[in-house]
Amino acid sequence: MQILVFNLGSTSLKYKIFSVSAERKLKLVKAGDLDNLGEGRRMNHDEAIRLTIRSIGNLTDIAVIGHRVVHGGNEFVVPTKIDQLNLKLLEKYNRLAPLHNPYNLMGIKSCLTYFSNVPNVAVFDTAFFKNLPLKAKIYPISFDYYKKFGIERFGFHGISHQYLTELAAEKLKKPLAKIKLITCHLGGGCSVAAVKDGQPVDISLGFTPLEGLVMMTRPGDLDPGVVLEIQDLLIKENIKNKESINLLSETRRILNKESGLKGLAGVDNYLKLLKFREKSPRARLAFEIFIYRLQKYISSYWGILGGADAIMFSGAIGAGNPITRRAALKDLKFLSKTKVMAIKADEELAIAKECLKFVGK
Repeated sequence: MQILVFNLGSTSLKYKIFSVSAERKLKLVKAGDLDNLGEGRRMNHDEAIRLTIRSIGNLTDIAVIGHRVVHGGNEFVVPTKIDQLNLKLLEKYNRLAPLHNPYNLMGIKSCLTYFSNVPNVAVFDTAFFKNLPLKAKIYPISFDYYKKFGIERFGFHGISHQYLTELAAEKLKKPLAKIKLITCHLGGGCSVAAVKDGQPVDISLGFTPLEGLVMMTRPGDLDPGVVLEIQDLLIKENIKNKESINLLSETRRILNKESGLKGLAGVDNYLKLLKFREKSPRARLAFEIFIYRLQKYISSYWGILGGADAIMFSGAIGAGNPITRRAALKDLKFLSKTKVMAIKADEELAIAKECLKFVGK
């Protein structure tokens, strides 16, 4: 039997196929990825899935298809078999994770069509953080917003943070229930989690993937007054130009697609940022802000945990060029004796492990 895993982003598709042994062990047998996807690009996501299916060839051994889904709200907190009914329920969270959820669900929709007899299982980025302590989960606004409308810290990148936690316990040869970690997932989206006794106690991302660290196109922590001021400026600009806009949609676009390192430096690629920072004051400042925010979170989580067994770095930035890791740790002298590990992200393997529970059902 085999498990096929899809991980769709706004402009990319990654897939991996794992075989399942008689002992229920997983082995990677095939992998691939496509980029530059979307309207007006190389191809759309459905075409990418069809191309992937053709490249896989024999599909008869696929027992389960796993999908990464970023936001499941408080309705979807465990890996879930998806059908047309609960897929419709999931769509309401697209507005909270507009860079991810719509494309995650595109993959599921296509697979429900092309693999009608194979279970499709959604694995949620929020699931690892479902039992956060209330003091970390609840925002200091009217309690009714939490009780009536479910506004709370969900946290994201949970698939990656859980994978790092389990791997750290294995590498450090410590029981999972006795491990303390600071896990850093740094890529297009970035987050830091504090893990105590194998369970997360805090996470930098919040109700949406906008909070926390500076990211490639998202601002991270921001005074809510800044958002109100941006909206006021948009209103004044449109009155001046006699234009009409959807204020909510435009604000979401600015915060999700035009902020972060792109907003600061004018580049939307981290490798370009590293290259330009020696000649461009804006690129250099953007890098310094990125590192400073990362240092603040690492330091605060170190304090909350009372130290850590290790600091884990993952994601294309975290486990890639060591410049970022060195810069982040340079001035944090209290970490001098702490083990630092750079681990290549493997969200697809983590998803496949969750999907094992559905094999044979």
